[in-house]
Amino acid sequence: MKIKFDMIGLFVKNLHQMVDFYRDVVGLETDWNGESPYAEFKHEGIRFAMYERDKLPELLGQTPNFPKGLNGIFELAINVGAPENVDPLFQQFVKDGAEAIYAPRNEPWNMRSAMIADPEGNLMEIASDFWE
Repeated sequence: MKIKFDMIGLFVKNLHQMVDFYRDVVGLETDWNGESPYAEFKHEGIRFAMYERDKLPELLGQTPNFPKGLNGIFELAINVGAPENVDPLFQQFVKDGAEAIYAPRNEPWNMRSAMIADPEGNLMEIASDFWE
Protein backbone atom coordinates (compact mmCIF):
# COMPACT_ATOMS: atom_id res chain seq x y z
CA MET A 1 0.00 0.00 0.00
CA LYS A 2 1.30 3.44 -0.94
CA ILE A 3 1.14 6.11 1.78
CA LYS A 4 -0.44 9.43 0.79
CA PHE A 5 -1.09 12.30 3.17
CA ASP A 6 -4.74 13.26 2.80
CA MET A 7 -5.34 16.03 5.36
CA ILE A 8 -3.65 18.65 7.49
CA GLY A 9 -5.50 19.21 10.76
CA LEU A 10 -4.94 21.95 13.31
CA PHE A 11 -6.04 21.49 16.90
CA VAL A 12 -7.17 24.96 17.87
CA LYS A 13 -8.08 26.78 21.05
CA ASN A 14 -10.71 29.08 19.53
CA LEU A 15 -12.39 27.43 16.56
CA HIS A 16 -14.67 30.39 15.79
CA GLN A 17 -11.74 32.82 15.62
CA MET A 18 -9.64 30.46 13.53
CA VAL A 19 -12.45 29.69 11.07
CA ASP A 20 -13.06 33.43 10.71
CA PHE A 21 -9.34 34.02 10.00
CA TYR A 22 -8.91 31.25 7.45
CA ARG A 23 -12.23 32.08 5.77
CA ASP A 24 -12.11 35.90 5.85
CA VAL A 25 -8.38 36.65 5.71
CA VAL A 26 -6.89 33.68 3.87
CA GLY A 27 -9.97 33.18 1.68
CA LEU A 28 -10.75 29.49 2.16
CA GLU A 29 -14.37 28.37 1.88
CA THR A 30 -16.08 26.24 4.51
CA ASP A 31 -19.53 24.83 5.18
CA TRP A 32 -18.89 24.79 8.96
CA ASN A 33 -22.15 25.22 10.86
CA GLY A 34 -20.63 27.14 13.79
CA GLU A 35 -21.49 24.41 16.28
CA SER A 36 -19.48 21.28 15.49
CA PRO A 37 -16.03 20.97 17.14
CA TYR A 38 -14.69 20.13 13.63
CA ALA A 39 -14.43 22.44 10.62
CA GLU A 40 -13.12 21.51 7.20
CA PHE A 41 -12.21 23.96 4.46
CA LYS A 42 -12.66 23.50 0.73
CA HIS A 43 -9.16 23.24 -0.63
CA GLU A 44 -7.71 21.73 -3.77
CA GLY A 45 -5.09 19.05 -3.27
CA ILE A 46 -5.09 18.22 0.43
CA ARG A 47 -7.90 18.52 2.96
CA PHE A 48 -7.46 21.24 5.58
CA ALA A 49 -9.39 21.00 8.84
CA MET A 50 -9.55 22.17 12.45
CA TYR A 51 -10.71 20.52 15.66
CA GLU A 52 -11.27 22.08 19.09
CA ARG A 53 -8.42 21.38 21.51
CA ASP A 54 -10.68 21.03 24.53
CA LYS A 55 -12.30 17.98 22.90
CA LEU A 56 -8.98 16.16 22.42
CA PRO A 57 -8.67 14.51 25.86
CA GLU A 58 -11.94 12.67 25.25
CA LEU A 59 -10.88 11.70 21.72
CA LEU A 60 -7.33 10.63 22.65
CA GLY A 61 -7.89 9.24 26.12
CA GLN A 62 -5.13 11.50 27.43
CA THR A 63 -4.37 15.22 27.66
CA PRO A 64 -1.88 16.58 25.11
CA ASN A 65 0.40 19.61 25.49
CA PHE A 66 0.33 22.59 23.14
CA PRO A 67 2.89 25.28 22.24
CA LYS A 68 2.35 28.79 23.54
CA GLY A 69 3.05 31.96 21.58
CA LEU A 70 4.60 31.66 18.14
CA ASN A 71 4.42 28.02 17.05
CA GLY A 72 7.80 26.99 15.67
CA ILE A 73 6.86 23.33 15.20
CA PHE A 74 5.50 23.50 11.64
CA GLU A 75 4.43 25.90 8.91
CA LEU A 76 1.71 26.05 6.34
CA ALA A 77 3.10 27.23 3.00
CA ILE A 78 1.20 28.95 0.20
CA ASN A 79 2.82 28.95 -3.24
CA VAL A 80 1.85 32.07 -5.17
CA GLY A 81 3.78 31.37 -8.37
CA ALA A 82 5.76 34.38 -9.59
CA PRO A 83 7.94 36.29 -7.09
CA GLU A 84 5.99 39.51 -7.65
CA ASN A 85 2.88 37.85 -6.19
CA VAL A 86 4.38 37.51 -2.71
CA ASP A 87 4.37 41.17 -1.66
CA PRO A 88 0.72 42.06 -2.41
CA LEU A 89 -0.63 38.91 -0.72
CA PHE A 90 1.55 39.52 2.35
CA GLN A 91 0.34 43.13 2.54
CA GLN A 92 -3.30 42.06 2.16
CA PHE A 93 -3.05 39.39 4.86
CA VAL A 94 -1.44 41.83 7.31
CA LYS A 95 -4.02 44.53 6.47
CA ASP A 96 -6.78 41.99 7.15
CA GLY A 97 -5.41 40.98 10.56
CA ALA A 98 -2.55 38.49 10.16
CA GLU A 99 0.53 39.04 12.30
CA ALA A 100 3.58 39.95 10.18
CA ILE A 101 6.54 37.73 11.08
CA TYR A 102 8.93 38.81 8.33
CA ALA A 103 8.39 41.01 5.30
CA PRO A 104 8.87 39.74 1.73
CA ARG A 105 12.49 39.01 0.88
CA ASN A 106 14.58 37.16 -1.67
CA GLU A 107 15.96 33.96 -0.20
CA PRO A 108 19.41 32.51 -1.00
CA TRP A 109 17.70 29.35 -2.32
CA ASN A 110 16.19 31.40 -5.20
CA MET A 111 12.66 32.11 -4.11
CA ARG A 112 10.83 35.11 -2.62
CA SER A 113 9.06 34.54 0.67
CA ALA A 114 7.33 36.23 3.59
CA MET A 115 5.89 34.87 6.82
CA ILE A 116 2.73 35.62 8.79
CA ALA A 117 1.07 34.03 11.81
CA ASP A 118 -2.58 33.18 12.35
CA PRO A 119 -4.41 34.22 15.57
CA GLU A 120 -3.05 31.20 17.47
CA GLY A 121 0.57 31.70 16.40
CA ASN A 122 0.79 29.10 13.61
CA LEU A 123 3.25 30.13 10.92
CA MET A 124 2.22 30.55 7.30
CA GLU A 125 4.80 31.13 4.59
CA ILE A 126 3.88 32.99 1.41
CA ALA A 127 6.36 31.79 -1.18
CA SER A 128 7.08 32.05 -4.88
CA ASP A 129 8.23 29.37 -7.25
CA PHE A 130 12.00 28.84 -7.38
CA TRP A 131 13.87 30.74 -10.06
CA GLU A 132 17.19 29.94 -11.74
